[in-house]
Amino acid sequence: MVTRLILASMLLAAAAGTAFAEIGGGDIKFEVKGESDVVFSHADHVRDNEVKCTACHDKLYLNVKKHRKVSAKQMNLGESCGKCHNGKDAKINVADKSRCTECHEQN
Repeated sequence: MVTRLILASMLLAAAAGTAFAEIGGGDIKFEVKGESDVVFSHADHVRDNEVKCTACHDKLYLNVKKHRKVSAKQMNLGESCGKCHNGKDAKINVADKSRCTECHEQN
């Protein structure tokens, strides 16, 4: 009986741990020169919008340390976030200046 309780407790603890695990390393903050920083949410993309990891890795992004910086102009031409956030494939278009605060932090 005690063994079953211990085993059940261990299983519950393991399940709770995976429920609270960060998806893809959690949120990533990108410092943007001359603008407010951008916070990228893996959870928003992977869990909420069902974007596969391979949609970005290793095509658009390598990892945080090897990330290639891009300008707003480059994004508008389809690089980085602009690959999907182009007005057709994702609900936010990087060229839509009325929605900047959906990615850029408000100070």
